Amino acid sequence: MFGKKHSRPQSRIDSLIGVGTTIEGDLNFSGGMRIDGVVNGNVVAIAGKPSTLVLSEHAKVTGEINVTHLVVNGTTTGPVSASEYLELQSKAKVNGDVHYKTLEIQLGAIVEGRLIHSNVVVHEKVVAFKLSSAE
Repeated sequence: MFGKKHSRPQSRIDSLIGVGTTIEGDLNFSGGMRIDGVVNGNVVAIAGKPSTLVLSEHAKVTGEINVTHLVVNGTTTGPVSASEYLELQSKAKVNGDVHYKTLEIQLGAIVEGRLIHSNVVVHEKVVAFKLSSAE
């Protein structure tokens, strides 16, 4: 409640994959993306930038999903990772492990896999060197 605030989800859609569209291959994006079609490949947001992925009830993704904010109302097959927020709406079907920080599941959503809470705080790595005295 008093911890670090989450980054806000993108309120605009920068990219759209429409109904009837099939993509064979991986997608890398930043900002907001909505998928209404089919993607056979990984959907991965560019690291260090906020991202929102929305999968409509018509969407089908076969591959890894790795984003900041994710809203699912379609079908995914493969591991799913939402580093900030994941919403599984009533027609969502996820077949694979789900990594999340904050999770909302609506009545009717299906997860066939493990739910894995990730409360990872990134710390800067500090390395100390001990200098030995020369003889």
